[in-house]
Amino acid sequence: MAPSNMLDPASEDFNETRPSFYIGQHDSERLVPLNDDQYNQVLTAGFHFVTSPITNSHFRERVVSLWRSYLSEANNHGLSEEEKSNPSLPGPIVPTLTDKDTALFPGDDSSTSVAYSSPWIDLCSEDPVVASISRQVLNLEVAYANFCGVRSVIVPGPRRDESGWQISQYARAIQETFLIATRINLIIHMPMYREPGLEEKEPLFSGRDIQEEISEGEIDIFSAWDSWHTIRTVCDYNIRLYVETTAVRIPRRLPERELQTRWFAEPLHYLTLGPNTFQTNGAGFPSLTRYHQEMINMYMRLKQAPWMILYDVGPSQDELSKIVGGTASTTDFPTLAEAQSIQEQPQSRMNAHVSYMRYLERQQPPHTALESPALTSFQDWLQSPLQPLADNLESSTYETFEGDPVKYDQYEKAITEAMAEWKALGKPTSSLQQDGAPQQELIVAVAGAGRGPLVTRVLRASEKTGMPIQLWALEKNQNAYVYLLRQNKQVWGGKVNVIQTDMREWNGPVARGHTDRTTPVDILVTELLGSFADNELSPECLDGIQRHLARPHGLSIPHSYTAHLSPISYPKIYADLSSRIVGDPNAFETPWVVLLFAIDFVCQKAPGHHRFQQAWEFVHPVRLPFVETWEEGHGRRKVQRGGGGAMNLSAGLNEHNARQCHLTFVCRSRGVIHGLAGYFESVLYKPQMPDKELVEISTLPEQIDKKSKDMISWFPIFFPLKKPLYFPPDSELEVSMWRQTDDTKVWYEWIVEAYMWVGPKTRVKVGASEMHSSRNVACLM
Repeated sequence: MAPSNMLDPASEDFNETRPSFYIGQHDSERLVPLNDDQYNQVLTAGFHFVTSPITNSHFRERVVSLWRSYLSEANNHGLSEEEKSNPSLPGPIVPTLTDKDTALFPGDDSSTSVAYSSPWIDLCSEDPVVASISRQVLNLEVAYANFCGVRSVIVPGPRRDESGWQISQYARAIQETFLIATRINLIIHMPMYREPGLEEKEPLFSGRDIQEEISEGEIDIFSAWDSWHTIRTVCDYNIRLYVETTAVRIPRRLPERELQTRWFAEPLHYLTLGPNTFQTNGAGFPSLTRYHQEMINMYMRLKQAPWMILYDVGPSQDELSKIVGGTASTTDFPTLAEAQSIQEQPQSRMNAHVSYMRYLERQQPPHTALESPALTSFQDWLQSPLQPLADNLESSTYETFEGDPVKYDQYEKAITEAMAEWKALGKPTSSLQQDGAPQQELIVAVAGAGRGPLVTRVLRASEKTGMPIQLWALEKNQNAYVYLLRQNKQVWGGKVNVIQTDMREWNGPVARGHTDRTTPVDILVTELLGSFADNELSPECLDGIQRHLARPHGLSIPHSYTAHLSPISYPKIYADLSSRIVGDPNAFETPWVVLLFAIDFVCQKAPGHHRFQQAWEFVHPVRLPFVETWEEGHGRRKVQRGGGGAMNLSAGLNEHNARQCHLTFVCRSRGVIHGLAGYFESVLYKPQMPDKELVEISTLPEQIDKKSKDMISWFPIFFPLKKPLYFPPDSELEVSMWRQTDDTKVWYEWIVEAYMWVGPKTRVKVGASEMHSSRNVACLM
């Protein structure tokens, strides 16, 4: 458990954890790596690292010469156009690198170098010869960088997105490099979108003008993301793309929020900003718009915050070339003339753009309670759901739950409201009137007491309202039972009846004066909720104990709870699950508990269709006239095979807790989903007096601040898809889910289908997932 001050947004230690800006420098005209003196000059200007080209202009000239010689030779031999297009015609082979082709060599700092592959190649070329040469160049460069010990290589992304097969050609070339370089992380440098004026200026070796390829007219802001999605899909979400994947070039005009969050969900490693991204403020210094600042602050909230690269903003190549130790001197001891030159050089100062980024670093908004260091460590980290019925929890697990005051404050508020109304309405209790007592005592039971936090809150509520109680605390975990006995002696003053039992097998309380029979329970308090409300079998547990509730006035806290779903894009976790599938065949069939963070909610709110939709609801107690008759006829045995008409050929004793839903979500922009995000809401207490508000808790992103701000007890649940589901613009995603049971366990089944409207009344299915089932990892009753 983190120290308490780490969870307090007002503490200095809490706010000091804001991420630092790690800023690099890139010069598109740099042809050779910097020497030590030049590198120090860049560091003095405020940068942390620089990019280094793998090859130089000599290599480029050699490749261009090879290509031109090939074309000339084909023409000189008088080949016809048909012969030139013969696929069996041998193409040019790029010879291996020589020491004249590169200034990058193995060294102590190789593992910290960020290499940049040649921007003049064209992996997307329609000319197969140009595409082949480009692929060879990339392979040679990446293989050599891998030999030198470089860990990260930035590769310029596709320059256009119009042709799908050309993007596939690019993606196939990237996939090949992973076979050649076994340790390299490839970083694909993509623009956030194709903003005119921000495209690359580097001419291709084949002589085509990049500028002519930027089409006029309406801009498709999702085309660049589409290209990136194709690349990572062809590479099968390669595990070496898990963090260092995409360097997003930030445009001068930011796109709409939907695209910003789409890139937020991708495994970003760099944010790159050039001179066109910045504006000049009134004092003549570079600055960014408020919208740029907000976007950067959002991206820096990621657990692994992206680094930044400022390109073409200085120090310029001319400034660095004048530094002694570069071309001016090759000796350890400068001559008198060189020494004079050193004195005449201007004093180094921080780069103006870096200085401004440092200002933004200091201006980051303080972290919220949900962004504490302790919780940040759980971002996008998969956890198997708890099975409190099957497993006994450890003390540290209970302690983690108890670290959330919001949940217990809401529970105390609900219990207090219930007791106050009970008293105000003069409702009868189940206990006998004690001699000399001003009123009867409430019979209260805390089922699943754990280490007793709810017991403490019940006692507090009793003191606040002046409502006397008799209190029972039930816990099946024999280890936690020992702790409860100690608490009762040292903290609660012996006021609690501590019982070690499974709540479903409890025979009920025996109140003072009721020596010959059990007593109905007036208020039953439980905290059995899971990340999806019912996934820790709260309904099944309450079925077994609610028979002790007094009729008709007995209360259950919580009163009800609802499960909610929303489709999400979650490439980071999909890559994680893909790497686990060999050792865990149920990885994609498990509903995982995870602090969702690097995600994109792909759906929008539309008339009749919300972004988060309710799947189903449970209400307690179940007041049905035939419950007692049912138990008399079928008994309370947990297992009874043979008929009953249940879906799973069981007796059907738990069939009333089965659920199903069919939800339709609207997606305005095209995208991809990797699974379903699950949340819940609960009404802890529903007031019986008019003009009083519900006491609620919620994990829904749109409601948590309203109903239970800063509550951290529950992370969302994630239902993954085995294969990502791509959908076109203006699609509808239909989610079907079932809560299944066979009287011994509970599991979920889910499927997602994508539809597109092709007419006023006609839809066509454009994609669908497999049917998923968590039966192999079901929650045991």
